[in-house]
Amino acid sequence: MLHLFYLLLKHFGPQHWWPARTPFEVMVGAVLTQNTAWRNVERAIANLEEAGALNPQVLALLPVETLEKLIRPAGFFRVKAARLKSLVTLIIENYQGDVGLMAREPGWILRKKLLSVHGVGEETADSILLYAFDKPFFVVDAYTKRILTRQGVIKGRESYGEIQRLFMENLPADVELFKEYHALLVKLGKVYCRAKNPLCHECPLHLEVECD
Repeated sequence: MLHLFYLLLKHFGPQHWWPARTPFEVMVGAVLTQNTAWRNVERAIANLEEAGALNPQVLALLPVETLEKLIRPAGFFRVKAARLKSLVTLIIENYQGDVGLMAREPGWILRKKLLSVHGVGEETADSILLYAFDKPFFVVDAYTKRILTRQGVIKGRESYGEIQRLFMENLPADVELFKEYHALLVKLGKVYCRAKNPLCHECPLHLEVECD
């Protein structure tokens, strides 16, 4: 697994993910990025920042209609507003609204609590754990699954947990490595290993399988 990482790092260079100033901003971004492009998330986050709502207590008190309007650029704004409300409820009820207290929680316990939030799945929870709280949980997304399937590393029917274990059991438990590796896989998926019309012959991994 490290061999693939170094090939990608050599080709693309460091990606400097996640683009956020605070852990809470990472959490909000992880919810907003579901089913949308990051540029749309940036517009929604800019709206929240301008409204002074990038804070758990403020966001909790914000009327849902106002929140929906602010995050509208991210798409599915009603669904995502409800998910953000559920997330800040968790923060307030379990951690007195203090994101710093969340950071002190053991990773697997915090993961379980995050997964109890309506609309927070494994990918979102692990993105929060890794990028907001520096917990060593490898993030698996559609790009990761597609790349590993085309490389012949997996068959493509594996569960999220099975793919995640493949990384976590074969890599050092290094937070910065996990962040960079995930970001590089996303870059590869966007540039070369696309769902349609993949550029297999130009791929830095030199794919030897026929891409579908």
